[in-house]
Amino acid sequence: MSIDTLALATELAGAFQDGSLRVAAPSTRGEGFDMDAAYATEAAVAKIRCAGGAKKVGIKVGYANKAMWRVLKLETLVWAHMYDDTVHYAHGRAADLALPYYRGAKIEPEIVFKMKDAVADAANPLAAVEWIALGFEIVDVPFTEPQFQPVDFVAAWGLHQALVVGEPTRVEPEAIPALMDALAKFKVRLWKGPEMVEEGGGRNSLKSPALCLAEVAGAMTKRTGASLGAGDLLSSGTLTSGSPVAKGEVWSVEAEGLPVEGLSLRFL
Repeated sequence: MSIDTLALATELAGAFQDGSLRVAAPSTRGEGFDMDAAYATEAAVAKIRCAGGAKKVGIKVGYANKAMWRVLKLETLVWAHMYDDTVHYAHGRAADLALPYYRGAKIEPEIVFKMKDAVADAANPLAAVEWIALGFEIVDVPFTEPQFQPVDFVAAWGLHQALVVGEPTRVEPEAIPALMDALAKFKVRLWKGPEMVEEGGGRNSLKSPALCLAEVAGAMTKRTGASLGAGDLLSSGTLTSGSPVAKGEVWSVEAEGLPVEGLSLRFL
């Protein structure tokens, strides 16, 4: 079956612009929608977004829980682009975010890396990192089906609605060994107002967000011949399960065992 990736990308982009519109997941539309078609659709979405004035600023990853790969028939994690009109920065430890709609928004605490160079050494990926921060990824599912596949995630540019980046911590070369160790062991607590919702940690992101960085850099290079570079952001996979959010709520996350500032986010 021939896949019209431009038509599909246009449809998916429209579903994100119009919060009332839901579309059939690409994987349900017949045989032949594989990962190559999914990334071709994601690239077409990027062209549409950039033609409309947006700029690519980095990538987010999905399915960073390696235990799921066999069931989902994945060989590596997946990724999609983020844009300058979807990435927001906190002022200190707090931020406000006004979403255009709350169709099915979920919040995911993540570690965000800003790159100063391409990853040259998979054993030492932090040598290519300028800073790290806690962040909140906001995802939205535009599909009519409650269950969807990794190819659907990729085609719909990672279900990415927004990323809010907390206060950055600069990565100093002499601190890298300790930071590598901390990224594998730290814990987070996610709060909704005064109520703690969930505990998680770095092991949920490919056993460490640093390992996630190395994995996605290699996977991107293998697929596209290019990878993350200077100035790019990487949102490296959720540290907890996703939680539904609503207008007026305040969510916060704190990290234990990692030298990063906590982050509070109010939905306007």
